[in-house]
Amino acid sequence: MLLLTVESIVLYIDCVVNTGSNETVRANPAVGLQAVSNLVRAYVVLTIGTIIALIIMGAVAPHLATQEAWGHAVIVVVFAVLLPLRLRAARKGSADALRAVAIIASVLLAVNVVEAALPHAFPGWMRIEMVVIALLMAVLVTTVIRIIRRPRAANLP
Repeated sequence: MLLLTVESIVLYIDCVVNTGSNETVRANPAVGLQAVSNLVRAYVVLTIGTIIALIIMGAVAPHLATQEAWGHAVIVVVFAVLLPLRLRAARKGSADALRAVAIIASVLLAVNVVEAALPHAFPGWMRIEMVVIALLMAVLVTTVIRIIRRPRAANLP
């Protein structure tokens, strides 16, 4: 029953996210998005790994699966749903969606850097996960910015 509810929520978010943008990317939307797709895929895999680790640690070593760690994991999962949805719209040619990918990645970068720096708030293994996510998002933001700027630079005299 819960799976059906989560699936319907994801489908609703997908519908809302992928409609409403009239602006299209000036260049071929598929150009350069392979690297973005790979980075988003890596983030989703890391998120799944984090949830699996929390489940295992919750059973084996509960002091490593704190409430704060679960709270962080929930936030990570939400963004792991939103990023692929926005990327899907960007592949269809939406410049707004491509900018949204950069904004989401920027937020994830900032949040993970701040959370990793908080003393005694998270277990050590999760701090490492946060740093990895921050690095991944820094590369993602840089890649998306290069894609966004590429068509403009090509149009300059």
